[in-house]
Amino acid sequence: MRAADLDAVVAIENVIYTHPWTRGNFVDSLAAGSHCWVLEYNGVIAGYAVVNAGAGEAHLLNLSIGAPWQRRGWGRALLLYVFDFINKNSLNVLFLEVRVSNAGARALYAQMGLREIGVRRNYYPAPVGREDAIVLEYKP
Repeated sequence: MRAADLDAVVAIENVIYTHPWTRGNFVDSLAAGSHCWVLEYNGVIAGYAVVNAGAGEAHLLNLSIGAPWQRRGWGRALLLYVFDFINKNSLNVLFLEVRVSNAGARALYAQMGLREIGVRRNYYPAPVGREDAIVLEYKP
């Protein structure tokens, strides 16, 4: 992901989430040295991922696929790319949070071997109030 990709990334974010990351969140991630990737299909950005890594651990902050490309295996492909990054960098564990209501992502993560290890109460903003997050881990 580069600064030139942010218009497309933010456009996807604004369509698929009720409480999207802002352009500033992505700018900050790039500036902080987070590992940020885009997934392109026929020259169009179809998805992206943002990972922080340090002290032998990684935290998947955002993995998103644009609405037209969902349910086609792109989320799985991008997650496999993140797993490859984890393995190549000898990281011991990957953590992430997912909304309780995000059944599709939760099913994918379970199929890919991530394990539920906890709950963060009231973690995400929701259309009404807040929503819990399930905390997951992947150990290579």
